Amino acid sequence: LIVSLGHWALVEACRQLSIWGESPTQAHLTLAVNVSARQFRHPDFVDQVLAVIAHTGANPWRLKLELTESLLLDNVEATADKMATLKTHGIGFALDDFGTGYSSLTYLKQLPLDQLKIDRSFVQDVLSKPNDAAIARAIIALGASLGLPVIAEGVETPQQRDFLVSHGCANFQGYLFGRPMPIEAFPG
Repeated sequence: LIVSLGHWALVEACRQLSIWGESPTQAHLTLAVNVSARQFRHPDFVDQVLAVIAHTGANPWRLKLELTESLLLDNVEATADKMATLKTHGIGFALDDFGTGYSSLTYLKQLPLDQLKIDRSFVQDVLSKPNDAAIARAIIALGASLGLPVIAEGVETPQQRDFLVSHGCANFQGYLFGRPMPIEAFPG
C-alpha cells in the first residue's frame, strides 16, 4: 500500500506543480514529497518519477523529494546513484528528520543533498531543553558548513522561530506559518 500511496502523492504533487507553472504568481513555488524507503528502493523508481514528470508537465526544478535516514541504511552507493540520476533532471533532495534515526556524517558527504530538515522533536522543546537547543544549533551549523540550507520542522511559536533565526536557520515549516489546507484554499 505504501508504494501505491507514495506514487499517488507524487502524481498529485506534479499535477499541482504543472498548474502552478501556468500562473505568474505561483510558478516559483516548489513542492516536497516524502518518499518511503520501499518506494525509493523499487527498481523502477527513477523511471517512474521521470514518467510522472513527463506525463504531468511539471517543472522538475520545482520538485523536491524528501528521504529519511532509515532509507539510506541498506546501500548508500545505490541510493546516491539514483539521486544523482534524478538530480541531472533537476529534482532536488532533502534529508528529512535529520538527527532522529541513524545519522551518519558519511551520508552528508556521499549523497547529493540540497537540504537538511531538523526534526520537529528537537524544535518542540528548543527553548526549554538545553540538549534539544544544542542539537538544533549543531545541525544548523553543520548545514551551514556544508552549504546545505536547513529547514526547521514543527515551528509553532514566534519564540521558536526567533531562536532558530538567531542561530542561522532561515527556513521553517509549522503551524506558526499555516495549517494544512485543501489546495482550493491555498492563496494564489
